[in-house]
Order: sequence, then C-alpha cells, then structure tokens
Amino acid sequence: MNTTRRAAKLTGILFILAAVSSIIGLVLYDPILNGTDYLIEGARHDNQIILGALMELVLVVSAVGTAVTMFPVLRRVNERIALGHLCFRFLEAVVIIVGIISVLSLLTLSRDFTAAAPADPAFYHASGTLLVAIHDWTFLLGPNFMLGINTMMYSYIFYRSGLVPRFLSILGMTGGALVLAAALFEMFGVFEQVSVWGGLLSLPVAANEMTLAVILLARGFNESRLPIDRNIQSGYGVSK
Repeated sequence: MNTTRRAAKLTGILFILAAVSSIIGLVLYDPILNGTDYLIEGARHDNQIILGALMELVLVVSAVGTAVTMFPVLRRVNERIALGHLCFRFLEAVVIIVGIISVLSLLTLSRDFTAAAPADPAFYHASGTLLVAIHDWTFLLGPNFMLGINTMMYSYIFYRSGLVPRFLSILGMTGGALVLAAALFEMFGVFEQVSVWGGLLSLPVAANEMTLAVILLARGFNESRLPIDRNIQSGYGVSK
C-alpha cells in the first residue's frame, strides 16, 4: 500500500474516531454541564466526568491527526491553503483543550462544594457559572467556528483537484459555511447554541465528514488527480 493510500485510510479512521469521541464526551458531561444541581451532581459522577474529558482528549488528537495525515496530500495541490488548514486545526484543538480544562476545574469546584457544605454557596455558584460559560464559548468557537473554516479549506482543495467526488467537496464547502454561519448567529444571540436551528445547520458538515471517512476508507484519494511529485522525502510530498 503506497503512502497516499495509507494516509487516506488513516484520515478516514481519525474522522470517525473524532465524531464518536465528541458525542460520547458530551453525553458523559451531562450531569455537570446540564444539571440544575451541577455542583452536587458533578462530584457524584466524577469518574464519568473524567472519562468525558478523556474522550474529548481523544477528539483533540483525532482532529489534529486528520490535518496531519492529509497535509502531505493537500500540499501537493495548494501548499498555502494546506498549511492554513493545518494551523487552524491546531487552533481548534487548543480551544477545545481550554474547554476541557474548564470542565475539570468545575469538577474540582464541585468536589470542594460537596466536601465543605458551605452555608453561603453564592461564591461556588458564581464560579461554576463562569466555568460553564467558558466551556460553552469554547464549544462554540472550536467545534463550530474553527471547524467551519477548516472544512471549507480542505473542501476547496478537493473541489479544485478532484481528489474526492465533486459532490462531496461541494457538500464540504456548503457544510463548512453553514456551521460557520451557525456559530456567528449563536454569538449574536439569534438562536441558542443547542437548538433546532443549530442542529440543522450542523448536519451538512457532519454528513460531509462521515461520507468522506467512508470514501477514504473504501477508495482513498483519486491519485490520478495529484500533481506529479518528483521529490519524495520520508513519504511526504515536496512541492516544486
């Protein structure tokens, strides 16, 4: 199996792993992010919350991994956009990590709250509200805003090169634009972050990633559309 084919298979696996881990992470976070008594429920479900954080770390590694594995292929078509995609994917990962830290900090606050049983819980509630808000903003800016930019970048390269079926690159650009628009609407309060409209606008980008993963696993990139690379160094294409 050549380098490009291996990169395609690994990218497909990482896309699926990122999707699965992100969903599991959100479900496991439920007691501390969505419960009315989160300062109590967080400590009661501490192992579940920590497992949710681990799932999000898997998401971070997987998301960065997709950019790293695609970079040698994308750069042979458009090195500037490929590099931009790699950098923005790293920024997305950094934002998600900040969200993970906020949830784990909220778990620490919950443990202290249940251990101390304070007479005046106002400080704990104020601090908890702040940490939840940090997570909500990172969830908006990372898996929505940055994701939209990243998806449009690699989908544009796919569209210009024909590395994947044309319908998929169009779906990717459309889905990226829609999830980016959703993030902007949510920032300005047009609708809530978790809402019907937010879900509908996020569906195309999710469909794009899963369809892309299946195609890459089954067929790989259309290597006949790649520019000839005369300088292969350690398996990476070097553009001339």
